[in-house]
Amino acid sequence: MFETFSRQIVTRPVTVVILSILIIIGMMFGATNLGVKSDYQMFFSKENPQLMAFKALQRVYTKDDNILFVLTPKDGKVFTNRTLSAVKWLTTEGWQVPYSTRVDSITNFQYTKAEGDDLAVNDLVEDPTTLTPQQLQAVQTIAVNEPLLVHRLIDPQAQVTGVNITVQLPDAAETIVPKITEFCRDLAQQVQTRYPDLEVRLTGMVIMNNAFGEAAKNDMMTLYPIMLGIILFTLALSLRSVASTIGTMLVIILTILGTAGMTGWYGIQISPPTTSVLVIIMTISVADCVHIMANFLHNLRQGQDKQTAMLGSLRVNKLPVFLTSLTTAIGFMSLNFSDAPPFRDLGNMTATGVVIAFFLSIGFMPALIMLLPVKPSQDDSFNQQAMSKLAEFVITRKWPIFWTTGILSILFIAMIPLNQLNDEFVKYFDPAIQFRADTDYATSHLTGIYHIEYSLPAPGDGRVSDPEYLQYLENFANWYRTQNRVIHVNVLTDIMKRLNKNLHGDDPAWYKLPEQRELSAQYLLLYEFSLPFGLDLTNQINIKKSASRMTVTLESVSTNELLQIEARAQDWLKANTPSYFRADGVSPTVMFSHIGYRNIRSMLQGSTLALILISGILIIALRSWKLGLLSLIPNLAPIGIAFGLWGILVGQIGLAISIVASISLGIVVDDTIHFLSKYLRAKREKNMTTEESVRFAFSTVGTAMWVTSLVLVCGFTSLFWSKFAMNSGMGTLTAITITLALAADFLFLPALLLVLGDDNAPKPNHTPNPA
Repeated sequence: MFETFSRQIVTRPVTVVILSILIIIGMMFGATNLGVKSDYQMFFSKENPQLMAFKALQRVYTKDDNILFVLTPKDGKVFTNRTLSAVKWLTTEGWQVPYSTRVDSITNFQYTKAEGDDLAVNDLVEDPTTLTPQQLQAVQTIAVNEPLLVHRLIDPQAQVTGVNITVQLPDAAETIVPKITEFCRDLAQQVQTRYPDLEVRLTGMVIMNNAFGEAAKNDMMTLYPIMLGIILFTLALSLRSVASTIGTMLVIILTILGTAGMTGWYGIQISPPTTSVLVIIMTISVADCVHIMANFLHNLRQGQDKQTAMLGSLRVNKLPVFLTSLTTAIGFMSLNFSDAPPFRDLGNMTATGVVIAFFLSIGFMPALIMLLPVKPSQDDSFNQQAMSKLAEFVITRKWPIFWTTGILSILFIAMIPLNQLNDEFVKYFDPAIQFRADTDYATSHLTGIYHIEYSLPAPGDGRVSDPEYLQYLENFANWYRTQNRVIHVNVLTDIMKRLNKNLHGDDPAWYKLPEQRELSAQYLLLYEFSLPFGLDLTNQINIKKSASRMTVTLESVSTNELLQIEARAQDWLKANTPSYFRADGVSPTVMFSHIGYRNIRSMLQGSTLALILISGILIIALRSWKLGLLSLIPNLAPIGIAFGLWGILVGQIGLAISIVASISLGIVVDDTIHFLSKYLRAKREKNMTTEESVRFAFSTVGTAMWVTSLVLVCGFTSLFWSKFAMNSGMGTLTAITITLALAADFLFLPALLLVLGDDNAPKPNHTPNPA
C-alpha cells in the first residue's frame, strides 16, 4: 500500500502539491478563532482545589484584582504639598479606570478621630494645597504609624507611596485586561507629565495578567525569526542542496500554518508556554525532512534518477519516520496529564504539528522535489569519513565506552535529588520586562504582591465583633507579624482598636480591643455608617458578619518558603484557636505554590504511560524484545543525566521543568529508532555481522542524526532568549537532554549492541550482501 502511495507522489507531484496546500488552507481558517490569554488563572484547571477555594473567598468578599501605582518623589519626601496633590489627583482619576470598584491611597484613607462624644470619619488629606509644614508633619506621623497604611500604601520612611485601584474583572477578561493596562499606563504618563518630579511604576495582579499576554507576543516576535534563521543556515550547511532547503522550509511554513489553524479549531488560546510550540514544531519538521532528503541525495550521488532515488528514500525511511512521529506525538500527548492547562495545550498543539509534519514530509516535500531541479553536492566524503572514523572508534573501544558511559550515567543520575521543587511566579518574567522591574522595586521599597488570605469564621452570624473572636484574630495577626518575610498584615482588629481609642476621647491607653460585645458591635456599626461609597468594609467582612478576611503580604518568597509559612500557620491555629476559627490560606501565590507538586505527581503518571507505550511500539516495530528494551537505556539515561546536571548547576525545578522528561522522551527516541532501523536492515536484509551493521548504521544515518539533533538543540536553545522563564528553562534543559541523547546514540547505543549482541547475528562464515 505504501509503495503505491509513494509511486503516486513521484508520478503525480503537481496533484499532491496542490492537494496538500488546499488541505492546509482549510486548516488555516481556524486561525480566526485564535486569541491570547491574559490571566494567571489559565495555569489552573477548574477542578484545582486551591483555585476553587480562592474563588469561594472572592464570592464572599469583593474581588481584589488590582493595579498598584507606586509613586516615588525624586526629593525623597512624600508628605509635601506637591506630592500629596499628585496622590490626590491620581486617587480621583483612578475611579475612571475601567471596571474599578475601589481606590485606596494615603489621601483618601478614612481617618477617624473623636469630636466630643461623636466619631468623625474623614479623608486623611482633604486639600493638600492648604496644608502647612506643621500639618504635613502631623499627617506623616499619622500615616507612618497606622498599621493599615504602613508597608501597604506608605513606607516607614515616607519616601514611597502607592495608589491601589481594585477592579472587578468580568469572566472573559482576555480583551479587557490589555485595555485596562493601556488605560493605566496612559494615566501613569499623565501623572509624570503633570508632576515631572515623580517616578511612577505599575504593578498588581492586573498588570501581571497583562504581562503574561505580552510575554507571549514578545516571544512570537523574537524567537521565530531566530529559529528560522538557524534552520536555514543549518540546512544549507548540512544538505548543501538548494531544492532540499527550499522543500524543508516550505514544509516548516505549512506545518506552522496548519498547526495554528487547528489550534483555532480546537478552541485553544495562545499563552506564554504555548508560544514555544511553533519553535518545537519547526525543529521536528526539519528532523523528518532531513532523514528523507539525506537518503535521497545519497541515492542521487550513487547515480540513481530522481524518481528511483526518492522511492528508495521513502522505502527505507517510511517506518522510522512514522515511528519517530508516533513516539514524539505520544510524548507530547502525555502532557494531558499535567495539572496546568497551558501545558496540556502545548502537548496537543505539538502533537498536531507532528502529525501534520509527518504527512507533509512524506507527501508534499517528495512531490515538490520532483518538480524542482536538484543538484546534490558531489563531495560527501567529509561526512562519510567522519562517520567511518566514529564507527571505528566505538568498535575498537567498545568496552571502555560501555563502562565509562555507564558509570558516568549512574553518577549523574545520583545527583537528581539535589533538585528542589521551587518557583517564584513573579520571576517567570525576565528582569527586562517592565512588570518584573516595577514589581521588584515595589517589593523592595513599599509592599509585595505575594499574599496569603484567610476567611476566618466567627462563632455565628453577626459575631465578628465578639471580643473573644477579635482576640483570636489579633493573636493570629500578631503571630504572623513575627514571621520572617512578612511585610504587612491587614486585619479587622486594627480598625477595632482605633475605634475603641477614638470613642474614649482618643486616649492612647484605650488603643486595644473592646471588651464588651455590645459596645464592640456599636463601634463597628457606627464606623460602617460613616464610610463613603466605595470604601466600605465588604472587602473585609462578609454580609452576615460571620467571618472576616485577613490578608498577609509577603516579600518575594519561593513556593517552598510559602508552603512552610502556611503549614506553620495551620499548626498555630490548631494549637491556639477553637475549631470554628480554622481556615486554609488561599491566594494566587498559594495556588502557584501547590501546583508544582501536583504537576510533578501527575506528570509521573503521564511519563510512565508514555514510556510503556513507546516501549511497546519499539518492541513491535523492531520485532525484538531484547532490542526494544535495550533501546530504552540510551533514551532514559540522557534524561536522568540532564536532571542530575541541572541539580548540580541550578538545583531548582519549577513548573515548566517538571514537563521536560515527558517532552524529551518522545524526542530523544527518534535517533535511536533511525540508528536501530538501519542496524537491523544490515543484519536482516544484508546478513552483516554486528560490527558491520554498526558501520552501516553510521554510514547511512549518522549524518542525518547529527544534523537533526543540531537543529533540535538549536531550536530548544533559542528558547533561552525567551523573556518568560518557563520557556527559557524548559528549552535549556531539553537542549541539554537532546545533546546528551545524541552522544548516547553515537557512543553508548552501539557499544551496547557490540557488547550484548543480538539474537539475529549471522554465522561466522557469512557472505554479506552489498550495501
